[in-house]
Amino acid sequence: MVYYNPKEWFSFIFRLNKADTLRELFPLILAVSAYAGIVTYLLIDFWKLPDTSMLRKVSYIHQTIGFVFSLLLAFRINSAYDRWWEGRKIWGSLTNNSRNLAIKLKYLVNDTDAAFFNYAIPLYARSLRNHLRDVFVAEEQQFISIDKDKHVPNQVASAIIKNVYRLNKEGVINPEQLISLTAEITSFTDICGACERIKKTPIPFSYSVFIKKFIFTYIMTLPFTWAFDLKYFLIPIIGFVLFVFASIELLAEEIEDPFGNDANDLPLDNICENIQKHIGEILA
Repeated sequence: MVYYNPKEWFSFIFRLNKADTLRELFPLILAVSAYAGIVTYLLIDFWKLPDTSMLRKVSYIHQTIGFVFSLLLAFRINSAYDRWWEGRKIWGSLTNNSRNLAIKLKYLVNDTDAAFFNYAIPLYARSLRNHLRDVFVAEEQQFISIDKDKHVPNQVASAIIKNVYRLNKEGVINPEQLISLTAEITSFTDICGACERIKKTPIPFSYSVFIKKFIFTYIMTLPFTWAFDLKYFLIPIIGFVLFVFASIELLAEEIEDPFGNDANDLPLDNICENIQKHIGEILA
C-alpha cells in the first residue's frame, strides 16, 4: 500500500509511481491517439467531408449515453471501494480480537502456555494473509505442525482452541472464562470466511465485460464526431479521455481484491507485524 500525505496533493500531479495507471495505459493511449489521427486525416483531408456530414449526428448518441456511462463508472468504482473498505474493517477486527484474546490469556496461563499463544496468535494473521494471496510461506514450526496442502488458517485456529480446551480440562481456565475465550477464537474463523467471500466473489463477469466494451466503443466512435470541430487537436484529447475512463476501470479492478500485493491493496504485512508486536508486548 502507498502511504502519503493527503495535504501535499499538488506534488502528486508531477510524480509517477507504480500505482499510477498511466504506466499501464500508455501503449494503449498511443495506439488510440494514432487511430484518432488516422480518422481525422481520412475525414478532413482525404475524403474532405463537409461539416454538415451525417457523421456529426453521432454526437447525439454520445450525449444521450454519456450520463448513463458516468453512472455506470461511478457504481463500478464505488462497489470496488466498498469491498476494499470492508476488507480493512475485517482486518481491523482481527487485530482487536487478537489483542483481546492475548489480554484475556495473560493472567490465566503459565510461561510455557504464554509462549505458545505468543507464537500461535500472530501466526494465524500471517497464515490468513498468505492464504488470501494463494501462497504458502514456510516458517519454523515451533508448536504447530502445518500441512500446506490443507487450509492453513483452520489448522492454526484448531491448535489454539485445542490448547484452550486442554487448559479448561486441567482446571486452569474455568467454564466462564472458556466461553469468553471461545468467542474470540471463533471470531477468527468468521473473519477468515468474510475475507474469502470478498476474494472469491468478484464483480459479475458480464458486468465487468460490459463496462470494458462500453468504454472501447465510446472512445473509438468519438473521433467521427469531434474531428470536424477539433481537427488534429483531437489526438491528445482522445488520449486523455481514454486515460480517464480506463483508469477508473483499472483502479476498480485493483481494489476489488484488496488482499494482494498491488500498491493500492491493504497493508496486510504491516498489520501482521503490528499484531506480532502487540501480542508479544502483552504476553511477554
